[in-house]
Amino acid sequence: MKFYQDCDGITEAQGFYASGVPANIMGKNNGKLDLGIIYSPRPCTAAGTFTTNDVKASPVRYCMDLLNEQEQVFHGVVVNSGNANACTGKQGDLDCAKMASETARHLKVHSKEILVCSTGRIGVQMPMSRVTAGITEACQDTLDELDGGKAFQEAILTSDTRTKSCSAQIETSSGKVTIGGTVKGAGMIQPNMATMLAFLTTDAFASASFLKKCLDKAVNNSFNRMTIDGDMSTNDSVLILANGSTRVDIEKESVDTIAKFQEAVDQVCTCLARKCVTDGEKVTKFVELQLNGASNDQDADLVARCIANSLLVKTSWYGSDPNWGRIVDAAGYARVGLDFEKFDLWYNDVPAVEKGKPLPSNKHKWKEIVSAKSFVIKIHLNSGSGKAVLWSNDLSEEYVNYNKSE
Repeated sequence: MKFYQDCDGITEAQGFYASGVPANIMGKNNGKLDLGIIYSPRPCTAAGTFTTNDVKASPVRYCMDLLNEQEQVFHGVVVNSGNANACTGKQGDLDCAKMASETARHLKVHSKEILVCSTGRIGVQMPMSRVTAGITEACQDTLDELDGGKAFQEAILTSDTRTKSCSAQIETSSGKVTIGGTVKGAGMIQPNMATMLAFLTTDAFASASFLKKCLDKAVNNSFNRMTIDGDMSTNDSVLILANGSTRVDIEKESVDTIAKFQEAVDQVCTCLARKCVTDGEKVTKFVELQLNGASNDQDADLVARCIANSLLVKTSWYGSDPNWGRIVDAAGYARVGLDFEKFDLWYNDVPAVEKGKPLPSNKHKWKEIVSAKSFVIKIHLNSGSGKAVLWSNDLSEEYVNYNKSE
């Protein structure tokens, strides 16, 4: 498998085109790209995973309904940033449908063949006159087959500081297959998924059910492994589209090749998820939590989440303070029956606690490790075979300053 970072992302796969334009959705007239299109002239199968929040934005419900229709094919996605179209009532539903129908009209496809995603501020009605004008321009750029992969990446950003993309390529018996991806997300990041939109494309052919199975597995091991601030959004969506441009039917390939395809989707999702965490709002540290030895995987995940979402733990990481006491405390209030006399903890490979006994002689090493921009905390509960991994980060005063008002 060949793997590429910071590339054109979704347009790396054959037969996909994209665009990004300034539609002035927030009314600031700052020229920011805020509306994008993904388009495939060939019909695509598709699959998606979405927020588990009870409050779902209009575009999320719209996509979920379309993807539940049997034998439905798609030609693209229209996406905007700056407005989530969430908690906007019946008008929000109408505006979402209008975004699909306007995009379909310009691309000369059926409105049901266009998926819709939005991200931005909640509870504000969409400025549809500006949105439809942006759709007209974005569709024209896409139909001109401009190389708009990077413009699309910029158009979906909100509080992100940079674009995030990658792609993977595998060899099959019938030729090469590419999976491209891009993501936005920097805050309100909490399993399951977050205020993030991720888009994957592949030039292989695959059924919708096959794509759904691949995507569910990849998302569970990537986007659902990250947490930035413990908040879950209303708009979280991950979509994958397959247009079969290479004529490679991945489901007819060997078992080994199918496994390689799954690995490639996993790697793309993992790369994009890690990019989200490292680009968290005003963060300075990337922390990987490895939790082992719980009674089961669910308990391991619960303990890891309690640690990663603890404000006391996150602020100590920001202060480069190896305060393992806060970690133990957070692990304990997960209430999974933790026995501290069995508890082991390491910063990278340097032990801090062994079977409940602190090792203060290593404190200078812990301090050096947590002063770095990236480090690993390993915990073993020694109570079973359950395990979990989470990716998280610190919490700075700049995060508070950034989020105290919109």
